[in-house]
Amino acid sequence: MNSEFMIAVHCLTYLNHVSGNMANSEELADNICANAARIRKVMRMLKKNGLISTKEGINGGYIFKHNPKDVTLGDIYELTSTSSLSSNWRSGDIDKDCTISSGIGDVMTEIFIEGDKHYKLFLDKLSIQDVIDKLFK
Repeated sequence: MNSEFMIAVHCLTYLNHVSGNMANSEELADNICANAARIRKVMRMLKKNGLISTKEGINGGYIFKHNPKDVTLGDIYELTSTSSLSSNWRSGDIDKDCTISSGIGDVMTEIFIEGDKHYKLFLDKLSIQDVIDKLFK
């Protein structure tokens, strides 16, 4: 899981909650406690994938254009994250004359891939509306 996922979920939840469903990057950055440039990077990605739109100008900002029930955390995860379980580093050495050392990297990769599939299925069951409901219960 990376910070872009958290920022995207926070932004969409916040945009759904504020008046007019619109806020600029400075307002979002203040609420999220993150740099506005990081927010803009995530918002570009959300816009490119049709989750938000923008209004230009002095009173402009980002607009959440979907029903929060229709946007799942799995959707956002697919956009922002490769695999939360995978690792760039692998233990062992495929050239060693040891079954464990030469094979554990591939075995762990398979485990990570399967675990990530289950995690994605879990996130697919949760929507932005579920996040909102948990916040305001």
